[in-house]
Amino acid sequence: MNGGWLRPAVFGAMDGLVSNFALIAGMDGGTQSGSKFIVLAGLAGLAAGAFSMAAGEYTSVASQRELARAEIEVERQEIAQHPIDEEIELADTYRAKGLDPDLADKVAKQFHTDPDQALDEHVREELGIDPHDLPNPLLAAGSSFVCFAIGAFIPLLPYLLGATNVVPALIVSLTALFAAGAVVSRVTSRSWWYSGLRQLILGGLAAALTYFVGTLVGPGLG
Repeated sequence: MNGGWLRPAVFGAMDGLVSNFALIAGMDGGTQSGSKFIVLAGLAGLAAGAFSMAAGEYTSVASQRELARAEIEVERQEIAQHPIDEEIELADTYRAKGLDPDLADKVAKQFHTDPDQALDEHVREELGIDPHDLPNPLLAAGSSFVCFAIGAFIPLLPYLLGATNVVPALIVSLTALFAAGAVVSRVTSRSWWYSGLRQLILGGLAAALTYFVGTLVGPGLG
């Protein structure tokens, strides 16, 4: 389970890139191009998004970990109170997987000679949980925070380097979106070009719509 850091890292980077790119595009559409308020909004979006993602990820993973521990404790009590029934249940699980009935009984009996081993095996077979590799909420929150901040910084960088319009941020962000999508394809069944193109289109569409909203709302607020 890699400590629960991979998923929040990937989605944190994606969310940071898309959300801040869209925010900056909207600000550019609604304010004077190159305005210092675009940089301010981008920095605020980076900070707010990173802290929000970290807090949400910590709560989610901590709840998941607590639920897993509660289920493990229930299984521990069942093994202590009904050892024979649990041994039969484990043997039935092995038989369902194709083991010879006699061998299934022997394996289950062997595991139940040690309550801790029996618990580990029941938890893996019945709950699909590795009790020694539960997700770490601090690690998940930290990876989400860092990767969101990195993703959100990409569209902001051209402005910090002196860009006076949205074009440099557009080029950098679309390139990063395609690259991020291509990287994600390494852990999916999709081809790198499909995954990259899909992320580019979705992120570009989000930025375009936000830019359009900015052009509509900005002049009225000014």
